[in-house]
Amino acid sequence: MKIVRVDGENDKHRVFLYALSTCAWCKLAKQFLKDKNVVYEYVDVDLCSEEDKEKIKRDILDRGGSLAYPTIIIDDKTLINGFRKDRLKEALQL
Repeated sequence: MKIVRVDGENDKHRVFLYALSTCAWCKLAKQFLKDKNVVYEYVDVDLCSEEDKEKIKRDILDRGGSLAYPTIIIDDKTLINGFRKDRLKEALQL
């Protein structure tokens, strides 16, 4: 699984993003985090092996999320399905 790290100055939280490489909402989420200078990591799920896709699916469902993209996990506690600026701002204290 190829995990990509995006650097920034805001590293107060651990932010991990499950995305699809072709998803407009995923691109907006990535751009939002970049614009806010947030350090984050992401995986483009559609570019993963079938085995990794299964692991990702289990991870999202085990955390109580639904299989929607983007799925953003903050500090291994907060899961946000979809691009929700309001919830991201609140969870990241922006």
